[in-house]
Formats: sequence, C-alpha cells, structure tokens
Amino acid sequence: MKLTFLGTGNSAQMPVYNCHCDACARAQQDARYARLPCSALLQGNDGQWLIDSGLMDLTERFAPGALQAIFQTHYHADHAQGLLHLRWGVNMRLPVYGPPDELGFADLYKHPGILDFSEPFQAFQERRFDGFTVTPLPLQHSKLTYGYLIRPDQGATLAYLTDTLGLPDDVRDFLREQHLDHCVLDCSYPPRTEPGRNHNDLNQALAIHAEIGAQTTWLTHAGHELDRYLMAHPGLLPAGVHQAFDGAHIQL
Repeated sequence: MKLTFLGTGNSAQMPVYNCHCDACARAQQDARYARLPCSALLQGNDGQWLIDSGLMDLTERFAPGALQAIFQTHYHADHAQGLLHLRWGVNMRLPVYGPPDELGFADLYKHPGILDFSEPFQAFQERRFDGFTVTPLPLQHSKLTYGYLIRPDQGATLAYLTDTLGLPDDVRDFLREQHLDHCVLDCSYPPRTEPGRNHNDLNQALAIHAEIGAQTTWLTHAGHELDRYLMAHPGLLPAGVHQAFDGAHIQL
C-alpha cells in the first residue's frame, strides 16, 4: 500500500494570501513548497481511499468509481469543504466514514446526495476494508475528531493524527503498543511560549514522536510560521522526523 500527501497545509494553506514572508515567497517561487488543505490518499491493490476532503477539485481529481470511500477525521471546513460539490454527483453511492458528529458540516447531512454517512466509526472499534484495517482514535480538538491507525494485511503500520493538541492518555498508551512504522502528525506551529489550542507546536509534536515510539514521523498541517522557523533553523529536526510536503508518499 501507499499513502500520498495530497495536502499538508493548515486552513490558510501556502502561500498565505497577501503574505510576503520567506516561507510564502518560497512557495510562490517553487510549487514544491506550496501547501493545499491537509489530506491524503491511501492506495492499495484493491482501490483508493481518501483521507479528508478539503480539496475543492475532488470531481476533477477522481473519476466516478475511483474512490472506494472517504475517511473523515472531522468536519471543519478545511477538511470537508470538497464534499459540498462532490455530493451532487448522480447514479452512485460513496461511503463517508468519520466520527459520529451530529452537526457534521454545513447541510451535508440534510442533503447528502451521493454521500453515505450512515455507518460512522466508533472510537477504538477496528473496521476491516480490502487489504487493511482501520482503527479510529479520538483526538483533542475543538470538534469531534478521529485519527486513524491503518494496518495493512502485509506492510507497515501507520497512524494518521491530525487535527490534535497532544494526545489523550488512552490513545498515547494504545499507540505505544502498536510498534508504529510511520506516524503522520499534526504540527502547525513553531515552538510557542504560550499554551496553544487545537494544534501542536513543534515541541509538542516532537514529544509525541518520542512518547509513542514511531520509527518515522511526518509533520503535516503546517502553517507558514512553522515553515519560516524551520527555514531559519536547518537541520533542527531529529533523526526519524521529517516535514511532509504535498505530493510526497509513504510506502506501507
């Protein structure tokens, strides 16, 4: 299996509108450093599964039948806005699995169109798909949010953990037992002196990396402040920790 980063940015994306900082200037000059809304594509021999749907061009990216399902981490706009257009397709059904959030996003539950929200995940209840299993993990965010442990029948294990500020104790303990090969982890900000909310800064992300023992951690959901900080501090990330960028992939 393979996981490809379709987007690695926060809600402002990269470059940020009307920003002229070093990170945004780099993204304007070199598309390799641009960041779309945080999302990923999981690909196996038996199909493709989208993780989050904040991209606004889903109907152009994916032909009818190209996706087996969508795994939603939560229903904030930058992770779900692409569903607003996708739902108006016809003559098909596309399962959307995510947390049992009664509000969802906008009027998606009231007018789902081709989207099927009828089988939401429940925390820690493993569910089987073709060639892999998914275990939803409750995260710490302002809206009900799940991370996902993805375990292929053959290959490397991966935890996808965004959006979150730290980890609940039970999730941290659970992940320690999994002997993770890869962790995709929320890291939105450079080190902060004041307590944050909703998203990790770099120090918090590095602490999680050490606590859960993943062999490799990929930092995603990045803001331009983080990119600017790491540009000014090259070589700062420890062994086994990497910035994720759009288009990069992880072989599982």
